[in-house]
Formats: sequence, structure tokens, C-alpha cells
Amino acid sequence: MLQKDLEEVKVLLEKTSRKRVRDALTVEKSKIETEIKNKMQQKSQRKAELLDNEKPAAVVAPITTGYTVKISNYGWDQSDKFVKIYITLTGVHQVPTENVQVHFTERSFDLLVKNLNGKSYSMIVNNLLKPISVEGSSKKVKTDTVLILCRKKAENTRWDYLTQVEKECKEKEKPSYDTETDPSEGLMNVLKKIYEDGDDDMKRTINKAWVESREKQAKGDTEF
Repeated sequence: MLQKDLEEVKVLLEKTSRKRVRDALTVEKSKIETEIKNKMQQKSQRKAELLDNEKPAAVVAPITTGYTVKISNYGWDQSDKFVKIYITLTGVHQVPTENVQVHFTERSFDLLVKNLNGKSYSMIVNNLLKPISVEGSSKKVKTDTVLILCRKKAENTRWDYLTQVEKECKEKEKPSYDTETDPSEGLMNVLKKIYEDGDDDMKRTINKAWVESREKQAKGDTEF
């Protein structure tokens, strides 16, 4: 479904020369590509976890790590004093305490878990939304989970995003469409808004591009 939306946006981009239309469609294209990338990463992560679970329990992990896996999946929330990042790593509570290392700066942190099931795991987060207290920040290792506690320098302030980059990306998308909708609805909302606000020339451009993209898609479907 996402791939078809992406193809349709690309076709519309090829057909239109209006800057406003192209800008809106370019933002939509970027959102769909990000959604596809995230789904592929999640699928890859699930596959890796399944492979780990299938390993015989009797196998002893080697002392040296084979390679480093970048952690991309995590969750976070906050309290008045802390921003809390949750990373799920099966079996992390069974490795020595010194194998789980976190380094903090005022606007970043990086996590390194060494020799977990024969691999190392790393996560680096730069450009945190707001400054944190290095001395007041810490980590906790729980069952299959690493909890990173970033102490807010300014207590009782709300973080709407974890990083500055995330904030800029989200705010850039806001004028075009509701980011809570799925990519298909987002595309329709973008085109509908441009169509309603545009002049006759713009409406003709969108109509022509839309019809041609539909014809191309129909033709492609019949070939398979």
C-alpha cells in the first residue's frame, strides 16, 4: 500500500511544474519514504530477535563480540525531573554490569552494551531537545530492558520531542497535513487542500496529473 502511494506521488511530481504543488508533494514523498524505511527496520529487528531466540540455550556466547548492532527501536516518556528512554534487549539483565555503559553530555547520550549474545549494541542520540544534567543522569538495567534517565536541567518543563531534529521535521510537516493520519490519507489531504485553494490553472494541472497517474497505475496492474 505504502509503495503504491510512493509511486503515485512520484508520478504526480513528474507531471506538475507548479512550485507550491511540488513542495507539498515532496514533503509527502519524504513522509512515505520514512514510513517505508521504519517498517523495514522493524521487520529486520523482529527477524533478528527471532533468530536470537532460536539459538540453543547451551551455546556459550564468545568473549569477543562479532559486530555491533545499532539500536533503532525505543520508547520514551517523561516526569517533572526526568526524560526516560526505554530500550528492549533480550537478556541484557544477565550480562555483567560493566558491559552496559552510558555516556552523557549536556545535549546527547550514547549507550553501548557489550557482549550480549555474541554481539554489541549501540545507540547514539545527539541534539536532545533541551539541556540535561550530566551528573544527575543515569541508567538502570531491568529484565530485558535498559532504562536511561536524563535529568532535566530545567525541571517541570515539558518535552514535546526527544530531539531538536525531530521537532524541526514535525513542525515542517504541520502546515501541509495532519501528521496523525496514515500516509494515504495525508496524500489525499495535501492534494485536496491544494486543489481547493488553487486557481483554475492549478486545478487543471492537478486534474491532469491525477488522471495520468491513475491511467499509468491501471496499466501497470493489468500487466501482472
